Amino acid sequence: MRLAETGLVYGEIYLKHETGHRHPEKPQRLTAIMETLETTGLLDKLLLIEPAPAERSFLELCHTSRYIDEFKSAVEHSDPFLNSPECILSPATFEVALCAVGGVLKGIDKVIEGTVRNCFCAVRPPGHHAESYRAMGFCFFNNVAIAARYLQKQHAIERILVIDWDVHHGNGTQYMFDKDPTIYFVSLHQDPSSCYPGTGKVSETGYGQGKGFTQNFPMPAGAGEEEYLKALEKVEQAMDKFRPQFVLISAGFDAHISDPLAHVSLTTKGYEELTRRIKSIAEGYAEGRLVSVLEGGYNLDALAESVEKHIRVLMEG
Repeated sequence: MRLAETGLVYGEIYLKHETGHRHPEKPQRLTAIMETLETTGLLDKLLLIEPAPAERSFLELCHTSRYIDEFKSAVEHSDPFLNSPECILSPATFEVALCAVGGVLKGIDKVIEGTVRNCFCAVRPPGHHAESYRAMGFCFFNNVAIAARYLQKQHAIERILVIDWDVHHGNGTQYMFDKDPTIYFVSLHQDPSSCYPGTGKVSETGYGQGKGFTQNFPMPAGAGEEEYLKALEKVEQAMDKFRPQFVLISAGFDAHISDPLAHVSLTTKGYEELTRRIKSIAEGYAEGRLVSVLEGGYNLDALAESVEKHIRVLMEG
């Protein structure tokens, strides 16, 4: 049986998390992506995977029970935000966040069972800033972190590479895994001295048994494809020893030169090459098994174009 190359996780439920027209993390991010995939004819070539809410037991692999209850209660009581003002709540936010996690887990299931070779998850809200006990930076549940633990618990995958190329450091993901030698976390992000959330220094390499299984690559303002590819060379070298069995990407597209929230200068072509290099890691060690999960990206045109090119590379034979 020939594999369908690439799956796409998407559902209109993701548009129901309403943040207001001035908030950068808005539903139009996904409608821009979907319109571009339809216009270019890519949508018909992907296996559409409909999301479903994640079970609470899977949320608790990474988040405290108390935090989950606080999030649900805040929505039920019509609180305007959770933990910090950028984490805006609307009546459907809790349900949408459950479906963001659940969609990623369904994408993983399709890859593991061989229905698709890899998968892109067009989900929101994003996840990589969310810590075990609090929301941060537009994020409520840490989609990728939960996905990694799900792979281990549900599918007996032992070693997982998580690469986060969002322009903002994936603090939540790092903190969940920084004592764990089974999850190799890599973040390529703008220098934390000049960019939210202010974490992700080179010196942050993990603790205890997890020492050496965290790699941070802070990028100076204006950095582009050359700097990112040099960083990936070091990651490729580390994978000779780690030998991941699955690859997860926290795929933020806000390091694009046109993005309004940061000052890194990746181009759409740069994202193509990053995708190609990371896909090569998955093919070399993990039987090609890769799931990419949307994080940031706030210039709608740049986001949609970059995602289109990203998916085209995932579809390459």
